[in-house]
Amino acid sequence: MSAPTGLHLESLTVRRGTDVLAQLNLTIRPGEVLTLMAPSGAGKSMLLQALIGALPPGFSASGHIVLNGRKVTGLPTAARRIGLLFQDDMLFPHLSVGQNLQFGLAPGGSKAQRRSRIEQGLAAAGLSGFAARDPATLSGGQRARVALLRALLAEPQALLLDEPFARLDANLRAQIRQATFDATRNLPVILVTHDQSDAVAAGGPVLSLFGQPVSP
Repeated sequence: MSAPTGLHLESLTVRRGTDVLAQLNLTIRPGEVLTLMAPSGAGKSMLLQALIGALPPGFSASGHIVLNGRKVTGLPTAARRIGLLFQDDMLFPHLSVGQNLQFGLAPGGSKAQRRSRIEQGLAAAGLSGFAARDPATLSGGQRARVALLRALLAEPQALLLDEPFARLDANLRAQIRQATFDATRNLPVILVTHDQSDAVAAGGPVLSLFGQPVSP
């Protein structure tokens, strides 16, 4: 029998001290985008930090995280194979686009093979020839695509989106959002957002931090 696919949260509970910020018991299948909506400061970002194993001091998590049949609870961040895309693109300003992308590459392959993977990724993102570019010369949309590509080059088995479209204008937001959903259609995805249009575009369930349905 093959291992179950998808991201399974089994009674995952995130606390700040004794206060419960989030409690989820659910499954996100490959190709599904689950949207979490809650007020600012409610704990959405802390839930994502719990999923990647990077909670700051003062916060704790209990329960289990199972990804494609493998329990990742307690594993270091790099071993979990869960990607995270932030609101800010987080590109290193002192490195070229290609050098930024090298940080996202999954291990393995020769130097030529790794260079080829970067070039192929840039071409697929509509950024052919951008490897030598300074990130400061890129538009907001181009920076967003490079950040997404860097996350995908790590070959994650699930992806978390922490309001990655928030700083884009309406037209660019719709374009980058659709490109992101298209590029991650084989992954289980959790989207954190305040924007109702993001939730509608995601097309999946919309829940609170306690698993209750929310109307976008």
